[in-house]
Amino acid sequence: MTEILYRNYPLIDGIHFSLRYTASEDCADLLKVYSDEKAVPLFNSDNCNGDDFHYTTMECMKQALDFWRFSHDNRYFVRWTITDKTINEAIGTVELCGEKERGIFRLDLRSDYEKKDVISDLLGLCDVLFDYFDIVVTKAVPQAAERIAALEESGFKPYSEKIVGHDGTEYGDYYVSDN
Repeated sequence: MTEILYRNYPLIDGIHFSLRYTASEDCADLLKVYSDEKAVPLFNSDNCNGDDFHYTTMECMKQALDFWRFSHDNRYFVRWTITDKTINEAIGTVELCGEKERGIFRLDLRSDYEKKDVISDLLGLCDVLFDYFDIVVTKAVPQAAERIAALEESGFKPYSEKIVGHDGTEYGDYYVSDN
């Protein structure tokens, strides 16, 4: 991925939400996201070695945060915490990985935030990050109707190519935005 995102981890501030580096202080709030059984099926766990991102204990969530920090330090991906500014609480994360030619964008939200207007707002915030890539792809499973509507409204289209994982597994249900 483009080196600048690892060096300059930008804080992104909007009207309703902000994105900032994911920190250990986010553990309790993020546990609410990653233990949310309605949200987990909408997360993109493609190419994640079997991790489905369903964490039900503080210890599991802390291990995930440690791995995310390790992954950032080793330049595997960059992850931000999404904060709802009205309640000052973490309600999800975004992640970017990939190379200049194609960035993969992951959006993990608590199920009560899986709404078209919220996702559209977050896509607008992330637009500055998308500029680092030629194209950005993101997964949206068919049951994620609100997410798909927000993606399409924001100019994403169904991606005809499969994403191929490190073990050769092919993954579908992606949407693409040309930058």
